Amino acid sequence: MSTQPEQVKQEHHAVLRGPRARRLFISAGGRDRILSILSPFLLLIVWEISVRVGLLDARFFPAPTTVFSTLVSTIQSGVLWTNTWASLQRLFWGFLLGGIPALALGIIMGLYRPMRALFDPLIAATYPIPKSAILPLILLIFGLGEASKIVMVAIGVFYPVCINAVAGVLEINKIYLDVGKNFQASRWQVFRTIALPGALPIVMSGVKLGVGMGLILIAIAEMIGAKSGLGYMIWHAWEILAVEMMYVGLIVIAVLGYAFTLILNELERWIIPWKVER
Repeated sequence: MSTQPEQVKQEHHAVLRGPRARRLFISAGGRDRILSILSPFLLLIVWEISVRVGLLDARFFPAPTTVFSTLVSTIQSGVLWTNTWASLQRLFWGFLLGGIPALALGIIMGLYRPMRALFDPLIAATYPIPKSAILPLILLIFGLGEASKIVMVAIGVFYPVCINAVAGVLEINKIYLDVGKNFQASRWQVFRTIALPGALPIVMSGVKLGVGMGLILIAIAEMIGAKSGLGYMIWHAWEILAVEMMYVGLIVIAVLGYAFTLILNELERWIIPWKVER
């Protein structure tokens, strides 16, 4: 009597494991991507409804449809493209200027204890300083041109990448480093084949934090002494009380941050295929 239900259960599981059944179910990764795409649109719908029913003051929180019409007009006039391109260029060069040295220094600090003892106090002392607070000093040193904006981004990117690179190397199992030493690997080979791949999962977290910090700081830097960029556009809109234009700048920065996160997530899946999905 007990064998028949067990046989039915096994046949049921066999059907579920079939190729046709597998096509009916969305993988966990696919589900997560769908949710990550839908969540911003859900926020916009709630925002629109809240303005329409009077929960939000339209003078300070204009409806997304109103902001969207302003967005379209700025695209057609070319104002948005010009300012976005200016910010992206500064972000790119600042990320290279701050990210590459931070990655190299972080891995070296993780590999060599004397280097860690030398630089750890400096990083620990300077990291808590608000990066926006040193903007006047940066403007004094580098002037009001492009250099000051790029340096601001570089400083913001440097710390999360460097700190996460150190943590990533320290998380590597010591046996891998011992194997490299036993095979008489050079320092460059240890850096390239053991330390960098082993630290990459945590380094990518630092890169994501660095990009977000770079977007924050480039907007702040462009509000002072700049004639282009998303930060300048937001500040200029505040000066003329164009609230919808302010939201256009804020939303474009949010979209850029969202897009960079998606790109970095896909890049992470490509360059770190061994990382375990949770």
